[in-house]
Amino acid sequence: MQRPQVKIAILSILLMTAGVGLCAAQNAAVTGVVRDAQGVAQLGALVQVIAADTALISTGFTDLHGRYFIPHLTPGRYEVRASAALFVPAMRGDLQLSSGAQAVVNLTLNTLFESTTWLPAERRKADEPNDDWKWTLRSAANRPILRMVDDDGDVLMVSSSVTELPRRAAKGQAEITNGDGGFGSNGVHNVVAVDEATADGGTVSFRTDIGSQIGSFSGQPSTDVAARYQTNLGFAGSARTLVNYQWHPELTASDGTVGLEAVQMASAQQMKIGDMAEVEAGGTVYVVRTAGYSSASRPFLKVTAHPTGTWMVGYRMATSQNLQSFGGLDAMQQELPVAVMYQGRMQTEGGLHQELSVGRKVGQGMIQVGYYRDRLDRVAVSGGGAPVAADMTQDGVPAANGMMTDSTNGTFRLLGAGYKTQGLHVTLSEPLNPSIWMAVEYGIGAGLAAKDGVTIMLPGMASDLAPEDGQTATVALRGRVIRSGTKVRVAYRWQPTRIVTAVDPYAPFSDDAYFSCYLRQALRLGKLLPHGLDATVDVTNLMAQGYRPFLSADGHTLFLAQTPRTLQAGLAFTF
Repeated sequence: MQRPQVKIAILSILLMTAGVGLCAAQNAAVTGVVRDAQGVAQLGALVQVIAADTALISTGFTDLHGRYFIPHLTPGRYEVRASAALFVPAMRGDLQLSSGAQAVVNLTLNTLFESTTWLPAERRKADEPNDDWKWTLRSAANRPILRMVDDDGDVLMVSSSVTELPRRAAKGQAEITNGDGGFGSNGVHNVVAVDEATADGGTVSFRTDIGSQIGSFSGQPSTDVAARYQTNLGFAGSARTLVNYQWHPELTASDGTVGLEAVQMASAQQMKIGDMAEVEAGGTVYVVRTAGYSSASRPFLKVTAHPTGTWMVGYRMATSQNLQSFGGLDAMQQELPVAVMYQGRMQTEGGLHQELSVGRKVGQGMIQVGYYRDRLDRVAVSGGGAPVAADMTQDGVPAANGMMTDSTNGTFRLLGAGYKTQGLHVTLSEPLNPSIWMAVEYGIGAGLAAKDGVTIMLPGMASDLAPEDGQTATVALRGRVIRSGTKVRVAYRWQPTRIVTAVDPYAPFSDDAYFSCYLRQALRLGKLLPHGLDATVDVTNLMAQGYRPFLSADGHTLFLAQTPRTLQAGLAFTF
């Protein structure tokens, strides 16, 4: 009696095993690798399998090598979609899975701005390499996936499925530079900066710059202290707040007041509205003290829409050339706001820039066209040559357009009359190799120009400078030389030499007049030099082009220039 029961049990097990095997044979699977446009595997990318009726069937995440595997799919027609923060989703449609098939679907994530994010929406800052210290890759749920510190630093990973707090990562840098020709940046500068990742995925940064002037100036050292906090928001967004204090005893107002003191508070936010739009908003509030006080608020707004994967449409409003986007707070070093006596009261440079732009991705590069309208209330004019007291007064009274001079090198700033203009600029960017980008820009607009045949004197500068239409053209390179590791930013920006302020002043290269470059090279000599030691060189208007001479009150020659020549070099140690 037991043998039939045993046979029945064995037969049942065999039938169940065959049924399971038949079901497994009918199931299909999808596997593959998710990379970015440069071929880098993406950790933590979300991969979804979607049915023909748009129903979500299954999901998965990529591993450290960008690989994913989604099993147990019934035969049918599907779409596979990969997405990650700051990337445009990649899709493979019309995927037909047969019984027992294992399809290989490799996907490439692209971002519409991968070819233009290196083009700053504002003027460059000297501590530009600050954002090379770390970067954070985040999942579609906006959780930290991978945080990497420098190229040779620590790598720590945090799983998006756990709640434990990651180990904090900190990075510091000490730098000493010596320069000449810069307004408010002459002499030897000792810089210490610390950048720390917080437990919630944000960052806290501090920077201190103590400057000692060389030559006959024997005043107090200059001071520049900044603190910045960044936190992550919903919708793959971020918020930054920066507070900056600057004291420059080497600067002198036209009425003889010594020293300029400035406090700035800048904030910015960015967020993504699905895959269709990005919004950035923020601004700067500052107070400047010299002979008196001057305060101002300079907001900005930037909206970018992505109708398709290859087209973009944008609107930008800015009231300051120094902070025009969220990326403007990448650097800790902020531009010094200069307040001078203008038309009887303390004022600073100001204006309103509005721009509409359209861009199209072409291969790995992009072409972008922008139309803008500017209303410049007051325009800062740069010059040098050590003006005398008679240049800054008229009949013993400070000139209506007062000035601020740097007593260490004779450079000065003053405010010229405002004007209205409109123009157009076209930018083409293209990668030369995976690590070097090239950009070509052409623009039309207007700037302040010295009138031909008129002998300019500083007391009458406001009436002797008038807006004049002009054109500008720029060729620029930026990136890293693969073999040597040299970080490079080189630009040549031409405009008519008679125009002494920037044509299209809110353009990315507006402060790179003529030939300018920034180089940062790691120094390695076996074990003789410590790891993390870099040499830096920062040059603006190397060939001193675009100088417009005029006579001082005592007959010696001064000059106006869109960007006077400056040279800074030094050593930086990252620890």
